Amino acid sequence: MISGSHLQTFRLGMTLIGTMLGSLAFFATPARADLRVCNETTNLVSVAMGYRADRGWMSEGWWQAAPGDCRVLYQGDLQRRFYYIYAADDQAGGAWDGSVFMCTRDETFTIFGVEDCLARGYERTGFFEIDTQNRTDWTLQLTENADGPAVVGPDGTAAPGSQPFLVNPGDADAPQDDISN
Repeated sequence: MISGSHLQTFRLGMTLIGTMLGSLAFFATPARADLRVCNETTNLVSVAMGYRADRGWMSEGWWQAAPGDCRVLYQGDLQRRFYYIYAADDQAGGAWDGSVFMCTRDETFTIFGVEDCLARGYERTGFFEIDTQNRTDWTLQLTENADGPAVVGPDGTAAPGSQPFLVNPGDADAPQDDISN
C-alpha cells in the first residue's frame, strides 16, 4: 500500500503533468501561412503589393517596416502564384522596383486596375514580380549590399541580377496573368 505522503506526492505530480499538457494544447497555435516582407536594412522601408484579385488587378500599400522588422502583406494561405512588390527606402532614398507597372499613391491605398494610372489620378510605379512557386507561405527579405539593394527569397538565396524575382521583362505595361490559378 502507498503511504499518505507518497500518494500526495504522486497526485501532485500527476496534477502538474496534466496542467502542463493542457497548457501546451491551449497555447499551441496552428501554422500560419502568409506573404511577409522583412526589412534587413538600416533604414525604414515602405512596401506596396499588387496581385490579381477576384475583381481584377489590385495594388495596395503602404506597410512600413522598421530595420529588422517584418510585415505581413497577405494574411493566410497564398492563393496565387505571382505577387508584385515595390519597396522604397524612406530615409536614404532608392527602391526595390521592377518593370511591371501598377498604380500607387502617396497615402494608404487600395486601387483596382493597372491601366491609365496617371489619368485616374494615381502614380505609375514599377513593381517586381515574386514567383511563389505555388507555396502557401513566402517570406521576402529586403537587403542592402555593396552593389545596392537586393531581394532574398525564402530559401535565403538571390538569383543573379538586380531584380532576382523579376520574370516578366517582356511586358512592361501589365503584370503576368495567373493562368495557373
